[in-house]
Amino acid sequence: MNDLSRAVVTHRDALMSGMTKVLDSGWFLLGPQTAAFAEELASYLDVSHVVPVGNGTDALEIALKALMPEGRTTVLCAANAGGYGTVAARRAGFDVTYADVDAATHCLDAADVAARITDAVGVVIVTHLYGRAADVAATVEAARSVGAMVLEDCAQSLGGLTGDGRVGSLADAATFSFYPTKNLGALGDGGAIATSSDDVAAAVRRLHQYGWESKYRIAGEGGRNSRLDELQAAVLSHRLPHLDDWNAARRAVISTYVEAAPDGVRVLPASDASHTGHLAVVEADDREALRAHMEAAYVRTDVHYPIPDHRQPAYGSRFEELSLPVTERLAQRVLSLPVFPELRQDEISRVGAALASFHS
Repeated sequence: MNDLSRAVVTHRDALMSGMTKVLDSGWFLLGPQTAAFAEELASYLDVSHVVPVGNGTDALEIALKALMPEGRTTVLCAANAGGYGTVAARRAGFDVTYADVDAATHCLDAADVAARITDAVGVVIVTHLYGRAADVAATVEAARSVGAMVLEDCAQSLGGLTGDGRVGSLADAATFSFYPTKNLGALGDGGAIATSSDDVAAAVRRLHQYGWESKYRIAGEGGRNSRLDELQAAVLSHRLPHLDDWNAARRAVISTYVEAAPDGVRVLPASDASHTGHLAVVEADDREALRAHMEAAYVRTDVHYPIPDHRQPAYGSRFEELSLPVTERLAQRVLSLPVFPELRQDEISRVGAALASFHS
C-alpha cells in the first residue's frame, strides 16, 4: 500500500544533514528545531499558533481538553473515521455522541449535526476524511447554535486549500498527525495543534507539558508529557516545502483510478486542491469480490474503516439504539487502493488495469 523507503532514498542526503545538525547540537527536546518547525507550519496554515506534540492522538486529546467549555461533557464526531476521535475523547474523560456522514463525501453531514446536537455537546470534531475538506463553515454554524466549539481533525488533510483558507485554519483549533504514512510524515511519530486563539494556545501549551504555566509551576489539572522531538522536527521542516507537490502527485494517481473505474465501482474524486489525496478510496457494490480481484492481480488493498465507532465491541450496548444508516452502509462498501507520491507510472497503470477489468 505504501513504500516509505522511496521518499527516504530520494531525500536521504538532506534528511541526514538535518538530523546530523540536531545530533551535533546536543539538544533533543523543546529546542530550536521544534520552534522553527512550529513557526513554519503556522505560516503555511496562516494561523497564529502551532504547538507540536508527541502524536496525532495526543493532539486530539489535548485540544479537546483545551476547547471544552466549562460545564460541558460531550464530544460529537463522525463514526467512520477510524475511532481516533472517540478514543481521544474517552481518554480526556468526555462522553461521545455521533452524527451521520454525507453519502457523497463521507465527511460529517453538517445538517445531521444540526439535527442531533444538544447543549451537552461542548466540542464537535470535523474530520477531513481521506484528505477531502469537509464543510467546516456549516458545521461551525450548527455547533454555535448550542455554544459548542469546533475542532478540525486534519490527520489526513494537511495541505488542503479551500476558498475559505487552508484546512486547519477554519475552526477554533485543528490537530495533525505526522505518522510516517501521512502526507507530511515523520521518521517516527509526531503531531501538532494549531489555533489562532491566544487562550486556546495557552491552554494547549500548559496541557502538553504537565500543566505548567512556567517551569515546575502547575497551573491546571489534566496536563501530560507530549512533545515532538528535535530529530522529527528536522525531518518535518525539510519535508514541508515539498508537501504541495506530493499532494498533487497523489491527486493525479487518484484521477487515473477514477477514469479506470468500471460499472458498480465509484472512486471518490480528488480533483482539486481542497483534497490532499491521502487515501484512494472506492465504493463497490461487492467490496469483498473487488478486494479478492485486486489481490489476485497482486494489488494490495485495505479498508478505511471496517467497523464504525458506535459498533466497536469495546462500547458494548452503549450505542445499540443509535442509527447512522449512511455510516453503516459505507463501512460495507469502501476499499482503499495504493496511493503515495513515489508510485511509478507502471504501478499506477497496473492498478488501473486491474480495477478496470473487474466485473461485479
